[in-house]
Amino acid sequence: MDTEEATTAAETSAPASPRGFYGCAVALIAFFTLIALGAHAFTEFEKGLDGGGQLERAGRSGSAYQPFGPGTTARYEDGLWVTVSFPERQDDGAYSLTVTFKNGTDEELLLGEKSLSDTLEVEPDESGQDYAAGSYVDWLNWDESASALAPPLPEDEERTVPVRLKPDRKGVPVTVEVTPPHSGHRETARFQLTLR
Repeated sequence: MDTEEATTAAETSAPASPRGFYGCAVALIAFFTLIALGAHAFTEFEKGLDGGGQLERAGRSGSAYQPFGPGTTARYEDGLWVTVSFPERQDDGAYSLTVTFKNGTDEELLLGEKSLSDTLEVEPDESGQDYAAGSYVDWLNWDESASALAPPLPEDEERTVPVRLKPDRKGVPVTVEVTPPHSGHRETARFQLTLR
């Protein structure tokens, strides 16, 4: 009789509930979400130690020996993005390009706080090379560029600064150096262009 009761009890036991499976799945999702949030918080903490004026290092560094190319964006750790466009040849032999500042920081930026030459500079020849005699580039709209940089750049807005250059010959390499002001130190982002 005991055997029959044990067999009957085993046969009538309820099948396993899917609630246990769902509970484990929710626990795993919560666990991995906490890991991802922790990794993000650590990354932000590390950026805070570096300072907001550091360039994010993905691919080319924007340094004198690894300049960015035209159309690329320099991303600063505090949320500022700077993009230099491809130069376009005009009918008068000059070249036009733009430097776009996108303020993703949590404060208003004063791009023209210091002199224009501190924020935006154009040098003939390749980045990291000594100035070669005979290479000359005239910045035709320096005043217009300075005026575009002068007003404060509000948070979550962008500003495009026009730059018109006239080289002494076609095919001159040019380095556009961008050093936006920062309360501490901000790295210079260099962009290598060729005026073809």
